[in-house]
Amino acid sequence: MKSKNKSSLAARACLGAAIVAVPSLLHGQSADSARLERLENENRELKQRFESLEHLATKEGIVPGQSGASSLKVLSESQLSGFVSASFFHDTSNPPGGVSPGYLWNRRSDSFSLNKVKLTLASPAVERSGDKFSAAYRASLIFGQDAPIVNSGSGMVGFENLREAYVEMNVPVGTGLNVKAGELISLLNYESGDGGAANDNFSQGYQWFYTGNGPAAGVQVGYTLTDWLDVKLRAQNGLYAGPIDNNDSKTGVIAFGIKPSDKVWLNLIGFTGREDAFSKMVHGGSLLSGWQINEKLHFGAELDYFNFRSAAKDSEVWSAGGWLSYAITDKVLPSVRVEFLSDKNGADISGDPLGFALNGGQDIASVAFTLNIKPVPNIKIQPEVRYDHTSLAKGFGTKTDRVVLGIGVSYLF
Repeated sequence: MKSKNKSSLAARACLGAAIVAVPSLLHGQSADSARLERLENENRELKQRFESLEHLATKEGIVPGQSGASSLKVLSESQLSGFVSASFFHDTSNPPGGVSPGYLWNRRSDSFSLNKVKLTLASPAVERSGDKFSAAYRASLIFGQDAPIVNSGSGMVGFENLREAYVEMNVPVGTGLNVKAGELISLLNYESGDGGAANDNFSQGYQWFYTGNGPAAGVQVGYTLTDWLDVKLRAQNGLYAGPIDNNDSKTGVIAFGIKPSDKVWLNLIGFTGREDAFSKMVHGGSLLSGWQINEKLHFGAELDYFNFRSAAKDSEVWSAGGWLSYAITDKVLPSVRVEFLSDKNGADISGDPLGFALNGGQDIASVAFTLNIKPVPNIKIQPEVRYDHTSLAKGFGTKTDRVVLGIGVSYLF
């Protein structure tokens, strides 16, 4: 009897405990559900806030988005290069005021000169392809004493230090159509406007300035016809107008690149256009060529013909130049430049920015010897002796002959 009572009592106790526990368990499950729902709401709000902040940061450029990542990729593939050039030269003709007419790159005699500081930022050039479209860019700035002569337009706001800047594209037509648009370097010159940093002579030849032309805004289309022949067509703002045209017409330039062998190259160039600020019309042609005779010996040549047409008459200007260099070692390379220019009517070498006085015509000639020394790959030292002659009486200030000697140095990076 006692055993039965105990069992009954125990059963009732368990039943009571269960009855009491059920509400507590249900309450606990309800509390957990509420807690989970609250956490989910908080997570949802945090996600929305994070997405809003991420969008704002991307918009403000704090973190890169898809376009930002693309920009970073372009910058990572771009290359920064350039050089710094300085010099000291003496003009034995002792020109008035120390300024040597027609002499580049150190026009002031007996003066230390910071000639150029050049910076170039460029992406890899596009590859010729008939299958896919690709694009590239290039931009160069030059600062220093020579900037007013070599840059696009030193007197124009926004172009004071701009040497070149263009967009380049490969259009998949045929084997690949090369298109450049922007401020483009001249096609007419054998020598580079970078001076001694790029050329075998430190001073610039007469041809580069008088029978050449500076950078100009335009569009160029190039196509490689065969392994040895390519053609370039260019429309630009005049031969001398530079970045902004002075009339509503354009100058056309055509250039044929010929490579009969891997050691010989030729460029045949023709041009014509209206030049209101300089002459009514200018047309002519140039031949540029180079021949790597052997591993050490190189020869280059330039022939130019210009016809400056005005209302009164046609004035012809022509020039011829040659370059010869021999690499004694990989660190020592002597080089000679010889050139002659004829301007019978004073249409070109007269009253110009390089200091020749107004005149009715002259012939000028020059021989320059330069020793290129490269003790290390980044350094280029160029002692130079140059002889100049003009047929114009007192053309060089007080004389018709002069010798200019000195030294230039460039660091390339």
